[in-house]
Amino acid sequence: MIDLRRLPDLWRRYDVTVRDLPLALALVVGSLIPAFHGLGTQVGDVPTRPFDLLAVVAVGLECLPLAVRRRWPSVCVALASIGFAMDQVRGYHTFAGTGLSIAVLSAGVHVERHRRLTAILLSAAYVPLAIALYRPGSAESPAGFVMFYLALVVVWGVGAWVRSGRRAEAERRLRVAEATRTAERTRIARELHDVVTHHVTAMVVQAEAARYLTAVPERLDETLTAVTDTGRRAITDLRHLLDLLNPDHEGEIRTPSAGDLRTLVEQTRQAGQPVEFVEDGQPAPIGGGAEVAAYRVVQEALTNALKYAHGGRTVVHVRHGERDISVEISTDGTGSASGSPGGGGRGLAGLRERVDVLGGEFSADPQPDGGFVVRACIPAGNQS
Repeated sequence: MIDLRRLPDLWRRYDVTVRDLPLALALVVGSLIPAFHGLGTQVGDVPTRPFDLLAVVAVGLECLPLAVRRRWPSVCVALASIGFAMDQVRGYHTFAGTGLSIAVLSAGVHVERHRRLTAILLSAAYVPLAIALYRPGSAESPAGFVMFYLALVVVWGVGAWVRSGRRAEAERRLRVAEATRTAERTRIARELHDVVTHHVTAMVVQAEAARYLTAVPERLDETLTAVTDTGRRAITDLRHLLDLLNPDHEGEIRTPSAGDLRTLVEQTRQAGQPVEFVEDGQPAPIGGGAEVAAYRVVQEALTNALKYAHGGRTVVHVRHGERDISVEISTDGTGSASGSPGGGGRGLAGLRERVDVLGGEFSADPQPDGGFVVRACIPAGNQS
């Protein structure tokens, strides 16, 4: 059984010419009905005459080109104009005369190239038609011809207005699509930075430390094991990120939350960074946007501590409130640069954007002793 709700979608799948054909055929049929003879558009004072073979040709020229009014609008309006001229000069005054208005409207909407030239040619073609139809002493005055021309101008103007509105809407959609793509690229870059930089930095620091432990096999083995574990965690996190970005992924996708902070701190300690962790309150059982942002802030701050203050004392203080989550990460200036790959401030800039989107506050400031402190306050109600 055919689902009637799907009929509009099925109809839109047909070529535009097929979809425009029914209107053209309807006008042809209406024009051939005897009751409608002589009831069409009339310009001038030419007496109405009975239908003949030439009348059928005029009807065909006025109506059938409407099937291509969107594909070839210039051809459509040209043929319809010829048919309309035959209709008026011969005095048939058929119902098909409506086709000229539809053709002009479609031309105003769909003509892409030489729009001004098309309008000029149509206007120029109307002059000899008006001269041929004008008869001294007839009921049709010159003002009548001018009014009909102005009516066609209005029809063209309506088509041009529709065209302008469609172009504006298309441009708006293009801007929205571009903004969406930019935001998505930014989000992907930010997630990759957050996931990769922390683990790679830890691996570099651990590998650098391994150079000096060749005389202590036990410590060297521990350090190399830590490098291996960090690499495995990086691969796991990357897989989770790819699952998050894959729209076809099925199943639960786990995102980091504030509840994972202890694991993050322990990983940083294994990389050789002394970290003191203080947590007040209880994290939400289900991580949301605020929890993810808090985790990323701590992750980026610890990554920077490994890079620029390796060995320096770092304190991570997290407070879970009813309405917000506050984090503060401070590192003193006693550490040293690790020689790990540096960044261009992209991580902190990404954190600021992430926190701003959630309506929170973010700051990253140097300390007088050469260290730095990162603070963020994120509303817990803005979950995503």
